[in-house]
Amino acid sequence: MDQQQNPNSQMKNSNQMPAQQSHSAHELYDVKEVVGGIIGAMEHYKLYEQGIQDQQLKDILNKQHQYMTQLYNTVVDAFQTGQRPPQPTTTYNMELSNDVTYGLTPGQPKQPKMNPEELNDECYSSFMLGHLKAAASGCTMAALEATNPVVRRVLQDSVPNICEMAYEIFLYQNDNGYYQVAQFDQQTQNQLLNSFTHTQQQAH
Repeated sequence: MDQQQNPNSQMKNSNQMPAQQSHSAHELYDVKEVVGGIIGAMEHYKLYEQGIQDQQLKDILNKQHQYMTQLYNTVVDAFQTGQRPPQPTTTYNMELSNDVTYGLTPGQPKQPKMNPEELNDECYSSFMLGHLKAAASGCTMAALEATNPVVRRVLQDSVPNICEMAYEIFLYQNDNGYYQVAQFDQQTQNQLLNSFTHTQQQAH
């Protein structure tokens, strides 16, 4: 088997190969999965748009879909060329405030919806949050060991923006009572908060 067929038969440094070829095998699989996840999120967003009733959620969905379109193109460009993409990663800015409502109110136990007509804005926003959590995790895992420095940076820079989109959905859900935030009593909270103390830095 010659070197053309078996790239592992001879050791090479990344500066000895073209940028578009400086990908490890696991990186190719990892990024392929990340890109597939972004595609899935974008396609599902379009599906959810038809059923969403709340205009605020629909506006968030459209804004996030627009951002994901740009993100998708940036990742694909970096992945295929191994070089700095023409459209760099941009910052996603959510429009909701960071106010969180704490506490639990009694409600009916949840169970899976058995009919598409039963799906509502609580369901759709939960689906959106699930896609974003998966995308943030996927980008993080892929970036940790990506061999191409441009791909690694694009993935790494994408994580805070995907986190921002996920947090925006969390805030929307919390504001509408879909995502309730429990708290410990003050004594338990203080005990947990004060269960650590500083350490001394060692001089070398």
